[in-house]
Amino acid sequence: MSSSPHLDVLVLGSGVAGLSAAIRAATLSGLSVGVLTKADLSQATTRWAQGGVAAVLGSDEDSTDLHLADTLRAGAGLCDADAVRTMVDEGPGRVNELIALGAVFDRGAGGLLDLQREGGHSTARVLHAHGAATGAEVERALVEAVRQSAAALWEGWFAIDLLIENGRCAGVRALAPDGETRQLRADHVLLATGGAGQLFAATTNPPEATGDGIAMAARAGAALADMEFVQFHPTALHHPAMPRPLLSEALRGHGALLRDHKGERFVDELSPRDVVSRAMAARMAEEGVEHLWLDATGLAAFATRFPTIAASLDSAGLDPASDWLPIAPAAHHLSGGVLTDLNGATTVPGLWAAGEAACTGAHGANRLASNSLLEGMVFAPRVIEAIGRGVDGPSPTGAMRALLGASGGVGARLLGRIETACPQHPCPLGTRISTDDLPKLRDTFQRAMTSGAGVLRSAGSLEIAAAGVHELAGTSWPTDRAALELANLVTLAKLLLASATARVESRGAHTRTDFPSTDPDWRARLVYR
Repeated sequence: MSSSPHLDVLVLGSGVAGLSAAIRAATLSGLSVGVLTKADLSQATTRWAQGGVAAVLGSDEDSTDLHLADTLRAGAGLCDADAVRTMVDEGPGRVNELIALGAVFDRGAGGLLDLQREGGHSTARVLHAHGAATGAEVERALVEAVRQSAAALWEGWFAIDLLIENGRCAGVRALAPDGETRQLRADHVLLATGGAGQLFAATTNPPEATGDGIAMAARAGAALADMEFVQFHPTALHHPAMPRPLLSEALRGHGALLRDHKGERFVDELSPRDVVSRAMAARMAEEGVEHLWLDATGLAAFATRFPTIAASLDSAGLDPASDWLPIAPAAHHLSGGVLTDLNGATTVPGLWAAGEAACTGAHGANRLASNSLLEGMVFAPRVIEAIGRGVDGPSPTGAMRALLGASGGVGARLLGRIETACPQHPCPLGTRISTDDLPKLRDTFQRAMTSGAGVLRSAGSLEIAAAGVHELAGTSWPTDRAALELANLVTLAKLLLASATARVESRGAHTRTDFPSTDPDWRARLVYR
């Protein structure tokens, strides 16, 4: 096992959070920084984001107070108000920094930014790029900036586990592209590894979204929270392609309608995503169908306004001018993750988290549309700024206040320890599987999670899913990347299922058909320590 030079900061992940942090470290803070990513630098979940960036940028009808209120409303009582305030107040500045790096957003008459309205927003405040290719444009600008910075890059490397020495994170153990296991050492490690859409059979996330960073943090003993809140995007194209092509929220913002198989509307199209997905899942179950319809036939100049979506539809043989578009909810965003304070500090010294891998408290029980890119832009640079100031541990702020007992925020309910699945520590009594078995096992696992822990859940469905997951967790694994990814997914599935079983109410993106009401007694953050 060989080692590499010591760094001030090692960033894991190359999405909006990871790259924003790397740029800040290399160009503004004078820290030695490296970025490790398991695919190419540009192959991150950020790239697939069709929605926009929500920020208050000069509209007379808007204010950060309104953005705050919309976010709190969508979060169903579990947002940390200080985290949301930080995000909406600092967001406009971060967007302008991104524009200065070369990101090009859509503009209207007079060259002004073309702000649009999306579900859950009280006014138009969402920027887009090329209609529905915002993530790709954000990723392009950040990748170019990182390649021009002083950051060291490790592309095609797979982080296996965090190095914990004397109670402190000291780097990672990783698989290099040549298959050798190596150590990368740093004073500080930032988890910006994204979410875990691959928990489910239908997702808008790329194949790389297997929750590796959160699983590593769980094995290292870091506190996790809000794992039950998985947001399903309501309007993913019902199509064999994976990740599922998104039919952006912007379509509904422009007037596209949701229809059932009788052609009837059944929900306000501009409701928050959890409301729309829940209504769709219920109507699909009632009608016994696998998809519903998005009617965009009334939208003018579709191909001009939404060229990326138009190209996806054309490849699927669909014409939005005349065809209703088949849609079904698909796993999209994990609102929980590694518990952090407002600086991104976790409960493990030297370990930080930002973006979808983190639970900052900004999203609560359900993320407001187009707040995810904004969250990464805001909180990842705060990590670097905190490291530069010499901060070395969490404060009772943001979501972390729930664990540290600070007043004024959402309280915590502590859950018992969850045994993690890891190929490096196989169960000696488990059934040995081969690499050839992994694709089928992963597919069976994803289908079980979709059926048991999807948009609509119950004690019975969760129990059935948990039985299959626990059986898989007792397996003796091969030690290649595919097995590592599946083991990480199994770890997250156990955490999600236990949280969803414990939360006996419906709130935000967590809907229990056997407990359909929101219970004030459950206005608490479920925390694994």
